[in-house]
Amino acid sequence: MIIDQRYHQLAAGLTGFSTALKKGERVLIDAFDIPEAMVIALIRAVRARGAQPYVQLHRARVTREMTLGAEEAQYAPLAEIELARMQKMDAYIAMRGSENIFEASDVPASRVQLVSRLMKPVLDHRVGKTKWVVLRWPTSSMAQQAGMSTEAFEDFYFKVCTLDYARMTPGMKALSDLMKRTDRVHIKGPGTDLKFSIKGIGAQPCGGLRNIPDGEVFSCPVRDSVEGVVQYNAPTVYLGASFDNIRLVFKQGRVVEATSSNTKRLNEILDSDAGARYIGEFAIGFNPHILEPMRDILFDEKIAGSFHFTPGQAYEEVGNGNKSQVHWDMVCIQRPEYGGGEIWFDGKLIRKDGIFVPKPLHKLNPDYLLGGKS
Repeated sequence: MIIDQRYHQLAAGLTGFSTALKKGERVLIDAFDIPEAMVIALIRAVRARGAQPYVQLHRARVTREMTLGAEEAQYAPLAEIELARMQKMDAYIAMRGSENIFEASDVPASRVQLVSRLMKPVLDHRVGKTKWVVLRWPTSSMAQQAGMSTEAFEDFYFKVCTLDYARMTPGMKALSDLMKRTDRVHIKGPGTDLKFSIKGIGAQPCGGLRNIPDGEVFSCPVRDSVEGVVQYNAPTVYLGASFDNIRLVFKQGRVVEATSSNTKRLNEILDSDAGARYIGEFAIGFNPHILEPMRDILFDEKIAGSFHFTPGQAYEEVGNGNKSQVHWDMVCIQRPEYGGGEIWFDGKLIRKDGIFVPKPLHKLNPDYLLGGKS
C-alpha cells in the first residue's frame, strides 16, 4: 500500500516523541473512523520501534446504535473486559475522526451517563497508568467547522500536528514553575471576573506528549476557592450537543448559575453527579497555529491567547480531588479581536490580551514559537 508521507511523519511523532515506545511494550491503537492507511502507518511505526501493536476499530454510527440501547447488564461486563485489556497495555494511541460531530445528539442523556459511569475505570487506568496520546483526524466535517476547504484544512492539520513541540519546552517550564509558586489567580475580561487559588496544586506542561495538537500548561483550583463569574466565548460541543455563550457563576467553588444557548441541557450535564458543578482543571493555551474555535476541544483548548476552565473530573497528578464522570473543557479566548482580557498571579499581570508579559514567558508568545525572536 502506498501511504501519504505525512501519515508516516505523524505516526513517527506519535510513537517516538509522544509515547516514546520501547522494545517489547504493548500499545493499543484506538482508531475512530480514520483511513486504513493511517492505521497501517501506525502499526508499522510501532513495529519499527520494537513494540507490539494492538488495534481496535470504531465506527460512530455503530457506537451510537450501541449507546441508544445501553443497559447496565450489558455494559458492566464490557467495562470489565476493556479494563482488563487496558491493564495489559503500556501505551495508548487514539485517533478520532468524525464525519458528523452531532452523531450522538439524539442519544438520551441517561444512556450516555450510564456508559460514561461504567467505563470510567478504563479511562482512569489509561490516563493514570499508561503512556497515551489522543488526536483528531481531519475530515470534511472538521473543515466545515473550521470554515475551510477540505484540502486547506488537511494542510493546516498536518502543520499543527507536526509542529516542533520541543520549541515550547523552555517557556512551558517557566510557566509551570511560576504556577507552582502561585496562590491567587484573578482573570478579567468581558463578562468575566473570576478569582481562585491554585496554591499547592502544581502545574503540568503539555507539549506534544498527551494531546495532539498541544500547547498548554494546566493546573487546578483549590476546590472551594472559586468565586465570581466566567463568560466563555468559544462555542463547544459536549455529549453530542452544541453550546454557545456559556456563562457560569461560582460561590465557594460550586457552579450556582449556568446559562447558555442550550441552558436546559447544560444544567442536565452539570447535574450528572456531585462533582460536575466544581472545577477540575484550569489551563492556559498557546499553540501559535490555532487561532479560531472550531467546536473541537482538542484544537480549541490550545488556541493561542486562551484559557480553559473545566467543570468536572480533576487529574490525579495535578488536581484538587474532585471526582466526576464529566470533564468539560470550556474555552475563553482573550486576544483583542475576542474582547481581550487579563490573567493575574498574586497581583502580577501575567498575560494581557493573549500575550505573555513576564520576560521568561515570552518564549510562549506566537512570534517565538513560529521561529521568530523572543
